[in-house]
This record gives sequence, structure tokens and C-alpha cells, in this order.
Amino acid sequence: MRCPYCTKINNKVIDSRLSKDGRTIRRRRECLECERRFTTYEKLEDVLPMIVKKDSRREPFNREKIISGIRMACRKRPISMTKIEEFVDALEFYFQELGKKEVDSSDVGERVINKLKEWDEVAYVRFASVYRQFKDIGEFMTELEDILRTKKEEESP
Repeated sequence: MRCPYCTKINNKVIDSRLSKDGRTIRRRRECLECERRFTTYEKLEDVLPMIVKKDSRREPFNREKIISGIRMACRKRPISMTKIEEFVDALEFYFQELGKKEVDSSDVGERVINKLKEWDEVAYVRFASVYRQFKDIGEFMTELEDILRTKKEEESP
């Protein structure tokens, strides 16, 4: 492992800890050249499915792309990065355990949109407006009316 400060490869592991889910090892290292400390994470290489897009293109499952989309939807909303990362961890694990070689992008999108609907209505609408590609304000209003109707039903005794 190369030191991020001096780029030398001579270092030692000071401490190792297993993550909560047991799938990642956090290692605290010290460079033997510059004596600075840094952290690395070791993770088993995942065998994730290819994502089949609407136009039939295939691309690798991209965790960072999913996180980026969720973060955009949750911008200035009370949803922590930890919560987002835990959800994406669970999503990744789900698709890994499915054992399929290919998964439709709509499967991923629907899982994300359902989680956002559960977390925060504003984040949900933001994501839905991009994901569902509303063609006009009428489609957008229909979605908002559905949210309001659901909320009223939940608040009714």
C-alpha cells in the first residue's frame, strides 16, 4: 500500500477492525518513511450483476453512481450520508445475493425510489422527476397528488 503523503510503499499496520456488517476491514497504517498515519479499507471483491439500461446497453453495477443520484435528491434534506451508504450497502448485498448476471436498471431505480419515499417526500419527488422523466407539469402534479392522497390516508384515524 502506497503512502498517500510521500508515496513510498514501506508501511506497517497498526490496527485492524472489522466493520459492523463484517464485510470490510479498516486498517490503520503508519508509513515507515515519513511516519505519518493513514487509513485503508479492505473489502472482498464483489461479484455484482451487469445493469441492463432501458436502451439495452449494459454497464457494471456502479455503487458511486447510485450514491450520487440519492445525494442529489437528498441535498439540503435531513438524511445523513451514513443512512444513504447503509442503504446502498444493503442494495448491493441484495443484488449480489440474487445471483443473477444481469438486472434491469428499473429494478434498481424502483428500490431507490421506494426508499426515498419512505425517508423524505421532497427527496422522493426530486428523484422521481428525473427517474420517471415527467414529460409535462401534469404528470408531475399527478405524482404530487398521489403523495398528498397517501399522506391524508395515513393521517386519518
